[in-house]
Amino acid sequence: MFTSRACIVLRQRKVFFLLVAFIFVLLFVFGSFSNPEDYEKEYPLQLENEQLVICYESNTDYRKSLYATNLPDITDEPSTTQRNNHQPQALQQPVNGTEPVIYFVTPTYPRREQIAEIIRLGQTLMHVPRLHWIVADDTTSCSDVLNRHIRKFGIPYTQLASPMPEMYRARKNAPRGVANRRAALNWIRRNQKKTGVLYFGDDDNTFDLKLFSEIRYTKKVSMFPVGLIGDYGISSPIVRNGRVEGFFDSWPAKRKWPVDMAGFAVSLEYLALSPNATMPFKAGYEEDEFLKSIGLKLEDIEPKARNCTEILVWHTQTKSSKSPTVRISMDRQKLDKLNLGALLRRLESMGVNHISESE
Repeated sequence: MFTSRACIVLRQRKVFFLLVAFIFVLLFVFGSFSNPEDYEKEYPLQLENEQLVICYESNTDYRKSLYATNLPDITDEPSTTQRNNHQPQALQQPVNGTEPVIYFVTPTYPRREQIAEIIRLGQTLMHVPRLHWIVADDTTSCSDVLNRHIRKFGIPYTQLASPMPEMYRARKNAPRGVANRRAALNWIRRNQKKTGVLYFGDDDNTFDLKLFSEIRYTKKVSMFPVGLIGDYGISSPIVRNGRVEGFFDSWPAKRKWPVDMAGFAVSLEYLALSPNATMPFKAGYEEDEFLKSIGLKLEDIEPKARNCTEILVWHTQTKSSKSPTVRISMDRQKLDKLNLGALLRRLESMGVNHISESE
């Protein structure tokens, strides 16, 4: 009987160990494939399914008052012939042509607030000489509505269509703005822009004009505080005796460079030394991995904004809301006799609302 009982115990132990081993195998397999972001480290320069479409470009600076009486009417999109033959007048008072150009990259995406944000940002950039505005839209097609509002400022610009690849859009924490910025980096490389300064400026941020004179002569990488960031309300380098020693940020997350996207500028000469510099499709780590990819060292950082004691850029973040559907019971012909007809159609073209006769 003792031998029989011992055999039963041994079998039970064997079954137990086999179950434990099976569970460990399941956990390993599940952990390996359920959350690829935990181990994913492939940040290629160009994915096969990334798109970069150059929608519109203008290298002419024809800034003047938006309210000048002799400006052409650009509230409605001109025909293709008119657009191709239109030659805007040059800026009346040209700036010093020796100043480095600032390549201001703005990732954007279609939403109710998009055009309002672009107008606010464009009116800031109108005051900045020697600036090329790269607006990269997260869409598969070129937006004429967006272009209409960009070009009216008279700023040299490039409008790109650069949608996020669907493989990343499906993620719970989608890496927004990455495809846009990667497209801008590729545009800079394609056009062999190797002098000037690169700066990533979102359309919902607020910029002090002093920022642009601060970053224009960046030698390698300049850094400065960004207001309204995280739980601390600020993200900033820590500076002692004119040198950056560390970083003050409420979300360090084991990042080597815990900074905000709006908190640094890069010299294109310095960027050109790293031809494979890129940005990962990994939310929260875009800045860190980009700065790693250009080989940044602590001693390379140039603190701006009076040794990082001033705030020249704010992460204001307009709250987004769903576009409402407006039911119009009035006959369309009667509505068009009122200002509401044209007004509501214009808002609908911007994605601010939708017009319906039934909903």
